Amino acid sequence: QVLILKGLKQEVSCLCPSPDGLNLAVGYEDGSIRVFNLLSGEANITFNGHKAAVTALQYDHLGGRLASGSKDTDVIVWDVINESGLYRLKGHKDAVTQVLFLKEKNLLVTSGKDTLVKWWDLDTQHCFKTLVGHRTEVWGMALISEEKRLITGSADSELRVWDITYIQEVKDPDEPESKKSKGSSPRAEENTEEDEILEMDECPEERLVKCSKVGSIMREGRDRVVSLATDRTGKILACHGTDAVLEVFCVLSEEEIQKKLEKKMKKAKKKAKQNSEEEPERNVELSLQEKIQRVTNIRASSKIKSFDLILSAKGELMIVLLLQNNIIESYNMNLSAQVPQAVRASRITIGGHRSDVRTLAFSSDNIAILSAAAESVKIWNRSTLQCIRTMDCEYALCSLFVPGDRQVIIGTKTGKLQLYDLASGSLIETLNAHDGAVWSIALSPDQRGFVTGGADKCVKFWEFELVKDESSVQKRLSMKHVRILQLDEDVLCVRYSPNQKLLAVSLLDCTVKIFYIDTLKFFLSLYGHKLPVLCMDISYDGTLIATGSADRNVKIWGLDFGDCHRSLFAHDDSVMYLQFVAKSHLFFTAGKDSKIKQWDADKFEHIQTLEGHHQQVWCLALSPNGDYVVSASHDKSLRLWERTREPLILEEEREMQREAEYEESVAKEEQPVVAGETQGETGLAGKKTIETIKAAEQIMEAIELYREEMAKLKEHKAICKAAGKEVPFPVNPILRAYGNITPSAYVLEVFKKVKSSELEESLLVLPFSYVPDLLRLFNEYIHLGSEVELLCRALLFLLKIHFGQITSNHMLVTVIENLKKTTISRVSETRDVLGFNMAGLQYLKREIEAKDEVTFFADATDRFEEKKRKRKKKEKMVLAVL
Repeated sequence: QVLILKGLKQEVSCLCPSPDGLNLAVGYEDGSIRVFNLLSGEANITFNGHKAAVTALQYDHLGGRLASGSKDTDVIVWDVINESGLYRLKGHKDAVTQVLFLKEKNLLVTSGKDTLVKWWDLDTQHCFKTLVGHRTEVWGMALISEEKRLITGSADSELRVWDITYIQEVKDPDEPESKKSKGSSPRAEENTEEDEILEMDECPEERLVKCSKVGSIMREGRDRVVSLATDRTGKILACHGTDAVLEVFCVLSEEEIQKKLEKKMKKAKKKAKQNSEEEPERNVELSLQEKIQRVTNIRASSKIKSFDLILSAKGELMIVLLLQNNIIESYNMNLSAQVPQAVRASRITIGGHRSDVRTLAFSSDNIAILSAAAESVKIWNRSTLQCIRTMDCEYALCSLFVPGDRQVIIGTKTGKLQLYDLASGSLIETLNAHDGAVWSIALSPDQRGFVTGGADKCVKFWEFELVKDESSVQKRLSMKHVRILQLDEDVLCVRYSPNQKLLAVSLLDCTVKIFYIDTLKFFLSLYGHKLPVLCMDISYDGTLIATGSADRNVKIWGLDFGDCHRSLFAHDDSVMYLQFVAKSHLFFTAGKDSKIKQWDADKFEHIQTLEGHHQQVWCLALSPNGDYVVSASHDKSLRLWERTREPLILEEEREMQREAEYEESVAKEEQPVVAGETQGETGLAGKKTIETIKAAEQIMEAIELYREEMAKLKEHKAICKAAGKEVPFPVNPILRAYGNITPSAYVLEVFKKVKSSELEESLLVLPFSYVPDLLRLFNEYIHLGSEVELLCRALLFLLKIHFGQITSNHMLVTVIENLKKTTISRVSETRDVLGFNMAGLQYLKREIEAKDEVTFFADATDRFEEKKRKRKKKEKMVLAVL
């Protein structure tokens, strides 16, 4: 492990390294993109533009632009250097699955789940071509053969191959025709001619791209393509479906194809003895399968989630696979071998589980945590977070620590109870407890036994006993079945009351029945949930029972009469687990909506929400002292939460909740319309967020402060004139904090602090009443030559969105005229400076290259001399031996 990049709470949905390898762009589930610097490990840039998860990211070959595609069907192109959005491209009707920049031309290719592949011209920001040759979603796409071919993968086992021909405006007379269209059969030629005529009719002035389908390569997988990619050189192509097989193909270069053609020609000439002129000519053509050859299939140990490839200069291919069960595997393959074989080089399996954890338990000393899944039981140390023991088990559904914390008991899906010894890490005993799954297990308050409930409609009572072990002298722990309670429905959950008088049993008929433990007679029925109660718990004093159900509600009942105190709408999906905090009436619930919530059972209030899991939470466990909560989720993670000593103020929690809700509603609002613009294929890159609104408010406050200060200054001048002497002028505390700057300089300071990526959106929210002042200030700043680039960007945007109002306002005519003069002169000055710097850098580059060449030749002669000396030495030695 080299580096951990700390993100926010959202799940990462997409990664893309920059071409120089120094930055990593990360797309999140909420639509935000952060660019991390891999040297410092910090996120320096954040882009907010998408309303749903980011599904595709791609840098251009220089690393200056980043294109992102999302589930919200939009593609946005970002300027990484200026840290701002350039434009949004709208056209897909479903989630975007891949985006690719072309090196040679300023074009972008995007594919989507709407079965379309779209070609965008980034100079004019419009879609000029749509490929409609797919019947199903296009899941992946890659460019090969120096961007002359496009390969697309969809929901069938065909990889479709398309030839790309760039149609130049002026055709070069020396250019050979054959290079333009590979494998052109007579029929294809007719088509291309027709296409050309059509395209020239549609848009005669465009330098365009022609895309024609050449054929297909068949995959061995029958399901959809999950990801399809090439290595950096474009020589190796690999893809995988929803299974565990990665299929690797090799793309032949022009030279290799030429060699193969020559070989074929020779063979054909040998074969064709009669009518030799036409025969070989017609037959000699490489099929697509020969140009793109299958290398091998790599079978991973589990289903593949994603992969990456690196091809070394020596022809060694390294493949890294991320698997669905939390394992990373790397494979090496020598491509120069006769039959390339993939060899597994290494794998990373950190101490976690390979499947969902369905049960958790804390030891009585708050130190050990038990987690059990479909394949193993693990014991973790709470303070160091290290896995201490791993023991194989069957599919676990419930668990507990035996008093003394030396053994654990697991209830399984097949109805068995498994008893493990922690010291040796071995399975001591297995009992067939139920005929169906053991859904629940509860330790009796006197700690002498426990009770289990199963899918066979039985509740069974067990006691711990010491039995003589045949293999050793000492006695060992065992479990003895003592009583049984037969019911009419499957038992989902069982709980003891703390005084050990009552037993609560939740059944599949949506009720909770309460029995006396000594006689097993019926006492109460808690009826009210619309769906089965999946979890419940009884408070430490035995007065309350809280039940959580699949109907998303939590009900709090009194245990004395079985009356329902309150019903709370707890989660947006089923409530999976519920547990009271020790010595209190607070309880935690875990839901399928990936949230964990804390509630007060006396005041019936929601206290706080713990967010961190990305998928449904299956279970949680509270430590006996109530200081820790551990939770397990479908996202394969265990999370440990600690109670802090700082007080929790409910009003603040509510305020934060309201803010979060407002932020969500802001993002979902329709974007403000720019006057005079129709909704087309392009739009603004950013989106309205709480940050952009705050930035606009700060600009408004700064302009108001500027207005007040200017009015005060006028008054002060009038007072001085009347008094006939200089009166001290009170300086605004804000301006003093900035080092006694002028009000106009303060507005510029505020402007510079607005994030580059949020500038346009902030100006969109700004009311027009502030714009005249801003324009006057801009004139002043640009005249001084400060922040020309930033101010021109803001100025042009303001002119674009408020064009009508600005042009119809007579007061602003002179301001605009002045701006025109100063802006043009300042921008040309800036351009000259940039040009000068560029020329200087190019000169330095040439100097360095010239120096390098000299040293290179010097090194070469030195090496040649060294070789000569060695050869002479060898000859002398051989002579000496002879």
